[in-house]
Amino acid sequence: MLKVISCSGLQGRFRNITPSLRQGTQSSTPLLRVLSQLRGVNRWSPNSCGRAFFCSDSSDVSDPVVGAEGKAAEAAADEAESKASSAIVPTSPRPEDCLTVLALPLPHRPLFPGFYMPIYVKDPKLLAALVESRKRQAPYAGAFLLKDEPGTEPSLSSGSETEKNIYDLKGKELFNRLHDVGTLAQITSIQGDQVVLIGHRRLRVTEMVSEEPLTVKVDHLKDKPYDKDDDVIKATSFEVISTLRDVLKTSSLWRDHVQTYTQHIGDFNFPRLADFGAAISGANKLQCQQVLEELDVHKRLQLTLELVKKELEISKIQESIAKAIEEKISGEQRRYLLNEQLKAIKKELGLETDDKTALSAKFRERLEPKKEKCPPHVLQVIEEELTKLQLLEASSSEFNVTRNYLDWLTALPWGNYSDENFDVMQAQQILDEDHYGLTDVKERILEFIAVGKLRGSSQGKIICLSGPPGVGKTSIGRSIARALNRKFFRFSVGGLADVAEIKGHRRTYIGAMPGKMVQCLKNVGTANPLVLIDEIDKLGKGHAGDPASALLELLDPEQNANFLDHYLDVPIDLSKVLFVCTANIVEMIPNPLLDRMEVISVAGYITDEKMHIARDYLEKNTREACGIKPEQAELTDAALLDLIENYCREAGVRNLQKQIEKIFRKIALRLVRHEALNEPPAAEVKAEGVQELKETLVVGETQSEAESVEDSNEDSNHELATETSSATDAVQEGEGAADSKVTVETETEKIQEIESPKTAEKVLVESSNLSDFVGKPVFHADRIYDQTPVGVVMGLAWTAMGGSTLYIETTQIEQGEGKGALHVTGQLGDVMKESAQIAHTVARAILAEKEPDSPFFANSKLHLHVPAGATPKDGPSAGCTMTTSLLSLATNKHVKKDLAMTGEVTLTGKILPIGGVKEKTIAARRSGVKTIVFPSANRRDFDELAANVKEGLDVHFVDNYNEIFNLAFGHPQQTQQETILA
Repeated sequence: MLKVISCSGLQGRFRNITPSLRQGTQSSTPLLRVLSQLRGVNRWSPNSCGRAFFCSDSSDVSDPVVGAEGKAAEAAADEAESKASSAIVPTSPRPEDCLTVLALPLPHRPLFPGFYMPIYVKDPKLLAALVESRKRQAPYAGAFLLKDEPGTEPSLSSGSETEKNIYDLKGKELFNRLHDVGTLAQITSIQGDQVVLIGHRRLRVTEMVSEEPLTVKVDHLKDKPYDKDDDVIKATSFEVISTLRDVLKTSSLWRDHVQTYTQHIGDFNFPRLADFGAAISGANKLQCQQVLEELDVHKRLQLTLELVKKELEISKIQESIAKAIEEKISGEQRRYLLNEQLKAIKKELGLETDDKTALSAKFRERLEPKKEKCPPHVLQVIEEELTKLQLLEASSSEFNVTRNYLDWLTALPWGNYSDENFDVMQAQQILDEDHYGLTDVKERILEFIAVGKLRGSSQGKIICLSGPPGVGKTSIGRSIARALNRKFFRFSVGGLADVAEIKGHRRTYIGAMPGKMVQCLKNVGTANPLVLIDEIDKLGKGHAGDPASALLELLDPEQNANFLDHYLDVPIDLSKVLFVCTANIVEMIPNPLLDRMEVISVAGYITDEKMHIARDYLEKNTREACGIKPEQAELTDAALLDLIENYCREAGVRNLQKQIEKIFRKIALRLVRHEALNEPPAAEVKAEGVQELKETLVVGETQSEAESVEDSNEDSNHELATETSSATDAVQEGEGAADSKVTVETETEKIQEIESPKTAEKVLVESSNLSDFVGKPVFHADRIYDQTPVGVVMGLAWTAMGGSTLYIETTQIEQGEGKGALHVTGQLGDVMKESAQIAHTVARAILAEKEPDSPFFANSKLHLHVPAGATPKDGPSAGCTMTTSLLSLATNKHVKKDLAMTGEVTLTGKILPIGGVKEKTIAARRSGVKTIVFPSANRRDFDELAANVKEGLDVHFVDNYNEIFNLAFGHPQQTQQETILA
């Protein structure tokens, strides 16, 4: 049976035409019988049937024919109808007797007369009614296309949603959703809920009879009368047939439709041809419904012609797509086969080896220069892996793993060392060229070079440079590498939380790579580079392990001679590598790791050092980077000093470099603006003025020459007669010539003055205009008091930006019997709060010793504050300062002027050592302090300071607080009134 295609349209296409369409002789096939009927009275030659193909129309076959031969044509039509009816399953009642039918909704496409269509009936009442009508020998129903739901796009609704909506429709609602024109369908079979229908003729719904199941009254529709001999109808049908024949060449499925249709329905005529073309086309349901509703045969043929033309275009597109894909696939297959044949031929002739042989040759060639220096255990592993590579298939995953492994093994610089520089003087010169100061670091590097020179070879060391940001820890590493003539490699471990970054991944992992040290050796190409491990105090720790623990093996001189990377899995000698680590806070480094390092503290720079660095390095580099010449701009010493003290007070010089860059950027902008505003107009005026002056001079010279020529050509007679007048004229001409000469010289000077370029005004940056370039000062003087009042003492503190001074203030809140207490403020940490309590206890003991009768601490509620309040503070080194502040308030005495102190105090009055001696000393010098008190244990740290840092300072080293008391209060005291006046 032939089934109507679904709503998605006909998927098949035809490849060739039937043989009967190509023959010119008569045949008994259905196609040529149709052509004979369509040929009519015009005696259309069978040879012209080569373009003919037909579609079906099972409308009422008793079509009246217009013209004189009406009766004969009607008889012929009746005969055709009887012939067509013989092809359909006979039933007792005739189709035209069915005026009330069950309404079957069709969701996807309408049913055309002469076509089969299987549908699924989910409504049990409707299905039972269909079974009952078939038992009564009246197996007919009306098949009507369902209208789209209002407000929805037909192209966007899926088939499952449409069927679901159909099952929900009942009675009146379903009746309103049906198209008026449908098809009378014969029920050929019912299997479960599947009902197979075959279309007979067109119907039109007139009214609804019952709702469940939906039953309607119908009128049988007949085609409008038409003239079978009409040339227009014939031409349209021939074009349909020709188009169908072209489509038939691309798909054999259409040919099967024709054969099946003629077997079950009978011969073709014009209405059937139109129905057949529309039924098997891929048009949407609304276009097919339009063909079904059209009763004018000519218009129906035209609609069908549009649909089959569209099918032809789709067939051509499909054929071109299939051809392009087939050509692409066949081309790739052909190219692959040819390449494989070419490889085989070259291999047989010895012209080329396969991939595995070429890879093995490349690895052996890479290993050959360092084979003598390569350790034996590494050579053994490489040979084993090369043998393994030859046995593996190139397409296997293990092949790529082995290839990458061999690539890393053979790329490492086994036994390849760079020639080191053992010239101490040259190394000293290189280090001084790049950095000013940093004496401790430079001395340590020179010691390293001296030891290597005496031994004849150098060993690796682990050095840690600690200090505040911006002091040159990272940049000194590159200078050290240049001084030692070693390759330089830097990697930062700040925030590193994966052990695999240090030790590498296992080779079994996808995308596995060696650790940073193996990557370093491959990049630098030598086995003795200088490796800078930056930010080692900021190591992370995550689920992937503890990198700090992984660094223990790397930075241990006793273990890194056999460093084992997880990826390479062979020992690597890192004993010749010089490791330089950097850190801001040494306390953040784990103790086992810190124990393996040689820590060199890089303190901040004092003002003199910053001045040298700014002049010799920062200003020079910034000037070159901005393209400013020395004669265009100048930064005075006073402005630079003001910049350092009021804008860049931190320990390093990074912010100082930013401020200098900012100054020179503004200078560059000022120069360019001045040039853009002044030079182009001046150039135009200069060119015009020069041109005018030159033209004036040329005209004057020409006139003078002409006058001289005229004078020389005068008649001699006139000379004798006018001797006196000539003499007078000569005198006048001489005076005029002199005046003309003076005028010419003046104009020439003007030309030279205009032509000489005016140099741009030099930009001078001084203290007075410094704020125009960098804004208002950021820092102000550390000193709040010129002479500290009673209860206020200056202390010294260490910060990440260097050292600073801070004041400790104490005042009395309340006084009364037994109200002695201490309240502290200023964002103090736990350690500093404890120091305040200790200082309070020590002060009470000292006061009891000095003034036994004083009940000050017992009866006074005190408030101790450490400004600035927004800055967190902690540490024990302010103990002696707090004690002095409390005693100053208790004894109502001022502390010695220009005195600062630092040191931890115990309950017995002992002064313990502190840290940051250099930073605190620098801060004291910056604040104008003349006298400093340090613990005796810090004498060694102070002696190591540079002479320019210690110059002009009176430093006292104490062991007990009594010494501080005598130093702070053992001076002539001013009265309160004198202090206020001072």
